Amino acid sequence: MKTALAGLALTLLSALTTANAGTTVDFSHGLQGWDNQPAYDGEAGAWIDSSYGSPALHTINPETFGMTWSNSTNPAFVGNYGASPSVTLGIDILTNSIVYWGTGMEVTRNLVVELRDYDNPYQGMPYTSVWYNLGTIGAGMGWQHFEVTIGDTGSNALPGGWGGYGIDDTETGGVPALPPDRSFADVLASVDEIAFTTYVPGYFYGWTGYDVVVDNLSVAAAAAEVPEPGSLAMLAGGLGMLGLARRRRTTGAHSRT
Repeated sequence: MKTALAGLALTLLSALTTANAGTTVDFSHGLQGWDNQPAYDGEAGAWIDSSYGSPALHTINPETFGMTWSNSTNPAFVGNYGASPSVTLGIDILTNSIVYWGTGMEVTRNLVVELRDYDNPYQGMPYTSVWYNLGTIGAGMGWQHFEVTIGDTGSNALPGGWGGYGIDDTETGGVPALPPDRSFADVLASVDEIAFTTYVPGYFYGWTGYDVVVDNLSVAAAAAEVPEPGSLAMLAGGLGMLGLARRRRTTGAHSRT
């Protein structure tokens, strides 16, 4: 009987994992490939900070143009996104301060998620990418949750809200765009780096000071076929949540898709 139950549990676990294969980095097991600054030296840098109730990546940089949290080494976040028909990307972020040197006042910035392909860049450009503006961050907004779902990773055209990068924008009137030989789908098929960044392609920024905390950086890929709900749903409760499970942060949280 125990053997039969164990076999059933393993079968269910495999089915549910295939249906919604996801990874969330909550920094309780280190950086897992996420980093953007040297170690904190008392003035600038990044460190895993547990003073917010649970571990999170805290970054302070008083002299920079913008912030980027990127990952190019964790296989859960890079590779062929087109292997799944749908992918959801997410992040929790707390902005303690963004101060613009020109005025000395708090300002807001847009937060972008960018999927970068460094293979065969077009005419000297650093990489080709597709990107999505998740929304606005700024001091006083509390913890915010942002996410976006790519509903069709096989789409050649850019879905609504998505932009492209990889061609000199002097050729496009200042608007960032994909090179003429690249599509949304083939960039997704070869993602070398994922970045959450305040650098919106096509924009330039002045000197700014940042104090920002990020947590629960996540990716979840939906399988082509989802198991029948019925009995699987009832048994799943005993096995725990899979996929995009993350610590709940409620202050100022919201989502965008």
